[in-house]
Amino acid sequence: MWPVYAGGMKENTAPPVGPLVTGSEIARLAGVTRAAVSNWRRRYDDFPAAAGGAANSPLYALAEVQEWLDKQRKGQEVSPEVELWQAMRAAYGEQMVAGLAEVASVLAGESEPGLPDDLAARVRELARTEAPVDLVKALTERFMDSARRAGSDLVTSERVVRAMCHFAPELRTDATVFDPACGIGVLLLAVASEAGTRCCGQETDADSARFAQLRADLLQRSDVRIVAGDSLRADEWPDLKADLVVCDPPTGVTEWGREELLLDSRWELGTPSKAEGELAWLQHAYAHTEPGGQVLMVMPASVAYRRAGRRIRAELVRRGIVYQVVALPPGTATSHALPVHLWCLRRPENAGAADTHQTVRMVDLTGNSPDGSLEPRPDQVADVPLIELLDETVDLTPGNHLRSRHRDYPGEYAALRKELEGQVRRLAALLPELVPGGEPGSLDGATTSVADLARAGLVTYDGPEPVSVSEQLDTDYLQGFLRSSVNARRSTSASGTYRLDGRGSRIPRMGIDEQRRYGTAFRALSAFEEGMRKVGELSRQLAEVARDGLAAGALVPEE
Repeated sequence: MWPVYAGGMKENTAPPVGPLVTGSEIARLAGVTRAAVSNWRRRYDDFPAAAGGAANSPLYALAEVQEWLDKQRKGQEVSPEVELWQAMRAAYGEQMVAGLAEVASVLAGESEPGLPDDLAARVRELARTEAPVDLVKALTERFMDSARRAGSDLVTSERVVRAMCHFAPELRTDATVFDPACGIGVLLLAVASEAGTRCCGQETDADSARFAQLRADLLQRSDVRIVAGDSLRADEWPDLKADLVVCDPPTGVTEWGREELLLDSRWELGTPSKAEGELAWLQHAYAHTEPGGQVLMVMPASVAYRRAGRRIRAELVRRGIVYQVVALPPGTATSHALPVHLWCLRRPENAGAADTHQTVRMVDLTGNSPDGSLEPRPDQVADVPLIELLDETVDLTPGNHLRSRHRDYPGEYAALRKELEGQVRRLAALLPELVPGGEPGSLDGATTSVADLARAGLVTYDGPEPVSVSEQLDTDYLQGFLRSSVNARRSTSASGTYRLDGRGSRIPRMGIDEQRRYGTAFRALSAFEEGMRKVGELSRQLAEVARDGLAAGALVPEE
């Protein structure tokens, strides 16, 4: 009999042998869904017991799973590359980048790799039948897929890489490309895919930097050099000037070294605040461009409008450095579903030259699928004059500028004007015909309190106002008199707050036919008031559209 976890999961008390796999990995091995594996666990008593993990994320011995799948004829042949991955995961856990670097070192022929002997033997065996570069590529893709499913931002997502490659400028064959936060080199080697392009990178994590360099070596890219270190605090490329700098920097990091870097020469556009680490990375990248060189930078959408970065954004615009901002579709980033921006900068050819362009191209792809086309439609692009951007906010959010430019001002103005004219004509017809009345006033004669009507069961409350539940009392008549100024004064507190007071409010005593005659007039007045509110709102909208349309040049005064 098996011991049982909370929730009914079997526990294997024997020590696990060999690599472990998750339920999702079992599903991939068997070519089924994750739900099918969960169903097997419930239905089959002989399904392998958990060999590790937690109750809500158990791990299973790969050998036992393979044996069970074969016995049930549910399995597929497990490739040696999959077995290697599972063994690496068992050995390195959350430190998979270190394991990848060690595997790459074995494939590169390093004499003293740090890989465990059994893993090293697996790698050498695989290398006899598979090209080392193909094996590293397969393991890298598996690692990126794992990071994507885990929502990790440690690796630049494939969608971001695709967008960067799409918007990157065409490079000369002898160009230099730099990535100051290159990770495992995915973005750098994708943008500079042509052999002969000099690639330089720096990465804070030493294992990632080592793996990126070994990947490049296995690709026989002798023009690639990647070093470890913190680019902001310890720049290993101080004299480098590149044709293109690409970067997917760390986001939301406040401890990026502002205090020790306050007087750094890289902050030529302004010293970033502690909360604006992304603008520190952007200026670091810009500092490494040669005249005419460009920067492609992945930025959180909030950097485009946060108050703390206004001065730096203003300098980017004023000097003509930023030439394009692209809002990528939600889901482009791995770790969240929020949109991210791609900022495109260019260093002027001559430091003292006038701006080469007078607009910033705004591209808004936020309505597109993250896997769809990156080529914007005409309505997704606007060239915004620099002077329009240099306001109190210096907002570089593309959508905020496109909405005003692609509005149909003439159509909106004509439709609102037509609706307003129709409402004004209807207003006069809504007013009831009223004639002089006699004395005394209606509320000066015989009256009844709402409290008495309620006790008699003639009214009920449907919301704040009473309504009639009797054929002898008209609701419009009742509510019309309750809204009169006399009753309103009785229902208004000393602080000016109106609250219907059933004990003090009174209505005149009338027969039902007379009540209905008054009720019709009160109902018409309510409709008139509602019409007036609509006219007021339409008037406001019409004036706003007319003013904005005139300012945008979409509307002009008639001669």
